[in-house]
Amino acid sequence: MPRMSRDGRDDVARREEIVRVARGWIGTPYQHQASLKGVGADCLGLLRGVWREAVGEEPEDVPAYSPAWAELGAPDQLLGGAFRHLLPLPMDTEIRLGMMLLFRWRAHLPAKHCGIATGPETFVHAHDGASVAEVALVPLWRRKLAGLFDFPARRD
Repeated sequence: MPRMSRDGRDDVARREEIVRVARGWIGTPYQHQASLKGVGADCLGLLRGVWREAVGEEPEDVPAYSPAWAELGAPDQLLGGAFRHLLPLPMDTEIRLGMMLLFRWRAHLPAKHCGIATGPETFVHAHDGASVAEVALVPLWRRKLAGLFDFPARRD
């Protein structure tokens, strides 16, 4: 019997929906602080856009942030937001489609990048200087993982 999510839908269908939504952003140009499919998005903007379509209204306003916010000594705001609004998973959890992946560039810095797993070996993300793309979750990316999260159930 399929595992059911909190909104009564089976887990696989829910994860497939999140992946479908995330892939719909592929090709959106990178634009710092933006979150508009086809127009511009950064990694947080991608996450916010997927949230709006797959979960509902955004749970909080995102304040303005510098591209170098993490390097400037800011607290671990992205990780904090993930714990407030997403469902945290143990770091040894097998990566499954639809998970939100959080990355830390260096061990001593706050987590600063995120993407959405499209399978155990691939994810969609918005990368500075490029556009939203689906890429391989190579060992370099895996070493930088700082958190694994599931999206909550649809709220509307």
